[in-house]
Amino acid sequence: MSIESKTILFRVDSSSTIGTGHIMRDLVLAQQYTNANIIFATQSLNGNINHKIVEAGYSIELLNSNDIKEFIKVVKKYNADLVVVDHYGINYKYEKKLKSETGVKILAFDDTYEKHHCDILLNHNISGDKKRYKGLVPKHCEIRCGKKYTLLRDEFIKEKKKKTILIAMGGADHSHINIKVLNTLKDFQYVKVNLVTTNANRYLEELKEYVEDRKWIKLHINSTKIAQLMQKSDFIIVTPSVTMNEVMYMQKPFIAIKTAENQDDMYQYLKKRNYMILNKFNDEDLQKYLKKIIG
Repeated sequence: MSIESKTILFRVDSSSTIGTGHIMRDLVLAQQYTNANIIFATQSLNGNINHKIVEAGYSIELLNSNDIKEFIKVVKKYNADLVVVDHYGINYKYEKKLKSETGVKILAFDDTYEKHHCDILLNHNISGDKKRYKGLVPKHCEIRCGKKYTLLRDEFIKEKKKKTILIAMGGADHSHINIKVLNTLKDFQYVKVNLVTTNANRYLEELKEYVEDRKWIKLHINSTKIAQLMQKSDFIIVTPSVTMNEVMYMQKPFIAIKTAENQDDMYQYLKKRNYMILNKFNDEDLQKYLKKIIG
């Protein structure tokens, strides 16, 4: 949705009766205009969340009312290039007068299929239907409608990006590979790791020390819930050993790393079928596979 606007004014209010959703979605939209000077023109109504605007790093121009004359003065004061209108109390007539008095480009939010005098119409709901705006907006108006334009807060985007990874490199980890794999993973954002091992691991104390201050890793020692951990995982890092039979049965994506010669038969089987597999641990190769899965 980026444009070359230098100054963008968001006309929006929040209160105990209006609610807070308009401010929250406008803050998401504002993030898309990375190089613009953004100002929120808003009233100080009871129960407002204007502090959210300040916390996000944007300026506020406080209005005394929803009177158009007052807002026109603000538009002219800042010589705004774009006004974003997100307000049920602002209608077609208001927008038309705003345009005639200032010539400013107008982006109007709408989710109730009302008439608007705007240059851009934004209905970011997944149910938005572009056809229903025929006759409701000027012919030149650009209609942005539907899931392609859905505005989502960062917390949802980050949550979807999160990947839960199971590392199962053998109960004894005789090749001392767990920490190497974890060191590769630490460069990736939004990962959560479940690592399974046993008391037979002679590097267990070193592993515990490594994990201690890394909250994104959970160590499972002598676990009896491997199947559940596999099921909860987005993908698995594993040796091409008997554990592969379980991974394949659970139909989970995986990266296999060969750590012993007795794994060669399984290694060759997986390699011929173009699975993601390494003949030995290699940080760069593992990163390439991780990028394919995690992004």
